[in-house]
Amino acid sequence: MSDTADLLTFDEFITHWAKARPDRVAMREEDRVMSYGELEERTARVASALLAAGLRKGDRIAWIGKNSDLYFTLFFGAARAGVVMAPIGWRLAPTEWAFIVNDTRAKIVFTGPGFDTAAEQLAGKLDHDPKIVGADAARAMIDAAPRAAFAPSGPDDAVLQLYTSGTTGNPKGAVLTNTNLFALRKNSADLDLPYTRWEDDEAVLVAMPCAHIGGTGLGIMALAAGLPGVVLAEFNPDGVFDAVEHHGVTRFFIVPAALQMLLLHPRCASVDYSRLKYILYGAAPIPLDLLRQCIKMFGAQFIQAYGMTETTGTICMLPPEDHDPEGNKRMRSAGKPLPGVEIKVLGPDGNEVPTGEVGEVVTRSSNNMQGYWNLPDATAKTMTEGGWIHTGDAGYMDEDGYLYIHDRMKDMIISGGENVYPAEVESAIYGHPAVQEVAVIGIPDAKWGETVKAVVVAKPGMTIEERDIIAWARERIAAFKAPRSVDVIEALPRNASGKILRKDLREPYWDGYERMVN
Repeated sequence: MSDTADLLTFDEFITHWAKARPDRVAMREEDRVMSYGELEERTARVASALLAAGLRKGDRIAWIGKNSDLYFTLFFGAARAGVVMAPIGWRLAPTEWAFIVNDTRAKIVFTGPGFDTAAEQLAGKLDHDPKIVGADAARAMIDAAPRAAFAPSGPDDAVLQLYTSGTTGNPKGAVLTNTNLFALRKNSADLDLPYTRWEDDEAVLVAMPCAHIGGTGLGIMALAAGLPGVVLAEFNPDGVFDAVEHHGVTRFFIVPAALQMLLLHPRCASVDYSRLKYILYGAAPIPLDLLRQCIKMFGAQFIQAYGMTETTGTICMLPPEDHDPEGNKRMRSAGKPLPGVEIKVLGPDGNEVPTGEVGEVVTRSSNNMQGYWNLPDATAKTMTEGGWIHTGDAGYMDEDGYLYIHDRMKDMIISGGENVYPAEVESAIYGHPAVQEVAVIGIPDAKWGETVKAVVVAKPGMTIEERDIIAWARERIAAFKAPRSVDVIEALPRNASGKILRKDLREPYWDGYERMVN
């Protein structure tokens, strides 16, 4: 670790590991394996090819596809030269893809294996003319590109742009730099705890979607440690089991809903988990019963990670020693801030509230994004003076410095680790000919943590069928955002100023739960 402690950029890490361990596996997907020496060569060719195509530091490229060794090669290569990668969620609808491509002004859109029709799906929706390059053509481009000298990006140069759904509908591009992605590692290593140390025979599984920090971030984690990143195109239980049994995976990040899918799989009980050390989970707290089953089944140590796209992922961690299968108060917490991370809880007046009192969670660290792409007002609202980010989460700190997330200040719904914003779903449903009013809420769900429910008021003299509303929404937004259930009521509850009281709508469904976050 000591010889990488001062490294802060993709270019530095890739050249370091290519010299230190050229023949070690850097990346594996299915039967394709790339060593650190090959990774250095191929990413240098990517940087050279992008610059030869006329791109410059600060330009954007995009990826539409699942996780792939090709994605990471393109991303790492672009990052070496300061060209910014914007991965786009493959589960989004083509109109949503187009919004992000337009917003980034991407010069090239790379499409992953199986996404050959993306160009047709984007046709007529783009307001500029990016080059669209399929997977085979991208691999051929890398093979053929002559290596040329390039100026590597610096610590404060942007390299990654991840889109986070906005409460007002359109997603915002969180701009992340080399420093955001690498600087906190050194502090964590200084803790010198078993889970902050990496053994040389470890491997990291990338199973969550690359358009999320929980996917791309794990690929970066493997690179920073000089270990193999084992890439799954998408999460599936067999892929996880194979990676653990046959490819030496020792750590992975997963959302609780996916953990449950592993447990329910018929193969789960027969897998050899002896190499598995740590399971990191996040996006939702873990139900105690699920944790008990997981500890018994996997024999691994569990770490809860709390963070957001704007904080480049994890800023708070609940370590293994606080995970008690018998249950304890701390397991309801998000843990303690990582070394180098400051967290405060503010009241409505902007001042820090006393210990144990609920307010808005704000944070400051080298992980805080550069800002939202081309959105100075939204950036100024989220990032305030002195470098603090307002998370939009309501929470409190206990006397031992543990953070507890109480509720979401932004009404966001987290379903299976995916962020769903009510405003976006409401606007999709609102145009239905029978709907006069709609409010969207998250209700508890044993499998997904929360699912989306639409509460609608019918236009006078009209009737509403649940399945019609669901089908209508699915035509307009990604299926995972569409409501799973619909209630029809006489009128929506509102306050004196006419604002919908979502809390009142949610309350009956959350009766018996300690908090309105599952």
